[in-house]
Amino acid sequence: MAYYDSLKLEKGMYGNGKGFAQRLEELDPSENYEGTALAGLDAYQRQLKRFDIRVGGPGSDPVEKFFQTSDSAALFPEYVTRAVRQGMERTDLLPAIVATVTKINSMDYRTITSDPSPKEKELMPVAEGAEIPRTVIKTQENLVCLKKRGRMLVASYEALRFQKLDLFTVTLRQIGAYIARAQLEDAVQVLLEGDGNDNPTPVTELDTGLSYRDMVSLWSNLQPYELNTILASTPAMEDILTLKEFQDSAAGLNFQGTGKLATPLGANLLHVPSLSGNCLIGLDKNCALEMVQAGDIITDSDKLIDRQLERASISTIAGFAKIFAGAGRAVCYSEI
Repeated sequence: MAYYDSLKLEKGMYGNGKGFAQRLEELDPSENYEGTALAGLDAYQRQLKRFDIRVGGPGSDPVEKFFQTSDSAALFPEYVTRAVRQGMERTDLLPAIVATVTKINSMDYRTITSDPSPKEKELMPVAEGAEIPRTVIKTQENLVCLKKRGRMLVASYEALRFQKLDLFTVTLRQIGAYIARAQLEDAVQVLLEGDGNDNPTPVTELDTGLSYRDMVSLWSNLQPYELNTILASTPAMEDILTLKEFQDSAAGLNFQGTGKLATPLGANLLHVPSLSGNCLIGLDKNCALEMVQAGDIITDSDKLIDRQLERASISTIAGFAKIFAGAGRAVCYSEI
């Protein structure tokens, strides 16, 4: 059984079909440290402690601390990956609109769908000996479109070696935020236009400005699905927040005191700047959208470990598919 202070770390631990952190956990399980001073740390965090590398706080170390030995240098790509992931999670709205996340190990994926008619959605009484109504599940005709999103980290080791890791983390988190926003745009595009299988979201065009009645119609038209999430463009967000139904003191106090938005329909209201014009999408987030990920965050581990930081890429590959085509409705309207 290997222990954290005697493990041999090398760049070959990357790209073996498993993440670096997962490989570390297999070699040095966290369960072995229950009841010790190292309890609560994962295998990667124990390696940081082993080499006395502080990645955050006022006393954070410079970047060059990772490169004091060949073993500690192997930790650097995982540090980059974790910082980018933190940035994605901080600004990511996808968990609020995605019903399920599917991880695959290839570039080809065909999802399933079920599109019952309104009558088929009704659970009618079944007489004795009669056939029970069927729900047909089938694979989609077209593959899910996967897109690679990322950034190129362009910097020499000499330019970064004396920079504090705390500051460098801020930059990496911003890269994660860029990726998260790009993936949100991809998800919204699939919601509106479909995933290539003739399943765009129905759009209601209004000749007048947005009213509370229009939002009630959005709620009723989504039945039998639940309207629990509303995605709004910037102009639509402003119009929704200025509806008279939002002018009561309780809603205003909650928004001013906590920054959390409420809607008259009880749905989760999300601001999506990438939505253009006066447009909003109402959906049942529990069954509208599937996210497909081909692996985790990908970094050029060889370049990062060997200090050749020039043009080291950080990227993810993901796509989106509609699950139930009727689980979303869009409203677009003209200015008053």
